[in-house]
Amino acid sequence: METYLVGGAVRDELLGLPVGERDWVVVGATQPDMERAGYRPVGRDFPVFLHPHTNDEYALARTERKTAPGYRGFVVNASPEVTLEEDLLRRDLTVNAMARAPDGRLVDPCGGLRDLEARVLRHVSPAFVEDPVRILRTARLAARFHELGFSVAPETMQLMREMVAAGEADALVPERVWQETRRALASARPDVFLEVLRECGALAAVFPEIDALFGVPQPPRWHPEVDTGLHMLLCMRAAARLGLDVETRFAVLLHDLGKGTTPREFWPAHHGHEERSVTLARRLCERLRVPTSYRELAEIAARYHGLCHRAAELRPATLLKLLEGTDGLRRPERFEKFLLACEADLKGRTGLENAPYPQAGLLRRARAAAAAVDPQPLVAAGLKGEELRERLRALRIEAIAAACPRDAPGAPQA
Repeated sequence: METYLVGGAVRDELLGLPVGERDWVVVGATQPDMERAGYRPVGRDFPVFLHPHTNDEYALARTERKTAPGYRGFVVNASPEVTLEEDLLRRDLTVNAMARAPDGRLVDPCGGLRDLEARVLRHVSPAFVEDPVRILRTARLAARFHELGFSVAPETMQLMREMVAAGEADALVPERVWQETRRALASARPDVFLEVLRECGALAAVFPEIDALFGVPQPPRWHPEVDTGLHMLLCMRAAARLGLDVETRFAVLLHDLGKGTTPREFWPAHHGHEERSVTLARRLCERLRVPTSYRELAEIAARYHGLCHRAAELRPATLLKLLEGTDGLRRPERFEKFLLACEADLKGRTGLENAPYPQAGLLRRARAAAAAVDPQPLVAAGLKGEELRERLRALRIEAIAAACPRDAPGAPQA
């Protein structure tokens, strides 16, 4: 029974990066052996165990044989006779197919160290095509390591194209698509994740709503980059530069989906795209079983980002409607995420990457002023029902008008 550190932990250690999760492979053991040693079985499709003290994952060395489409269509052999090298040969990329022995020796049968030094993401073997999740994982790693100079090997990109053409990407299940997407959105370059998927054709299969944005023009006056797909990529770069959390980055990703459905005869204008974006964002979230909080923020950003950009032009009553529509008075933390998503939208335009976004400051003042209005004196005076609501609204509009005078020096422009 021999234990080896494998996969991402070895890769990141060699890159000098912080090591997060540590995965281990056990050679020469059976499931009863592991359970007698106190390991807790958790694997559904193959033998994986949690260490009794560290909770690290320990998997029995295994080989796999493809028997059906999709990432679950495998027969697994995890007998004690499977060697470490056989286990590493079934992995996706060479940089993930290295192991560290207990004595510190590097086991590298696939040339992972060489590709690590060359900054190349290359498949281990033709068996790469057997698991469609590897398309998403390769794109995610390209996004994570792009700033270090990594790129996908041409021959690996070709294999990914062949997988898409064969319909393998259609077999991806929602949970795995969302899991890999969420992790990619958290990377330093989430736009690269989308670019790699588009280059191999998988974007159209997995995210057709996003793929439809490419080639759709926008008014150059507001969008010097013109192409809506390029704008979306620039927005994702801006979201990463701003340090936005994953939930907000996801909202940025979906905010303009409606532009992909604008009839050609109306190009480059996109009147009414906001509501179409809401509908498409909701469908995408339902399809991928995205968490409710992500969906709600994405819908708010899609519906109201245009109003946010025009904040300086809005009357106090309209500003209050915006606050009410986003539920900003009751949910200030989500409202702040909405403002940051809108800022990323502005900065996702050629030449405006470092532009100020005073609209956010105006809306923060408006929200603070409206939230400071105390309804208790009105209740004490006997107001209730519609009369109470109307009076409270009137006081909030007055407070917003005082906090955000439209003719104030330096008032933000849309």
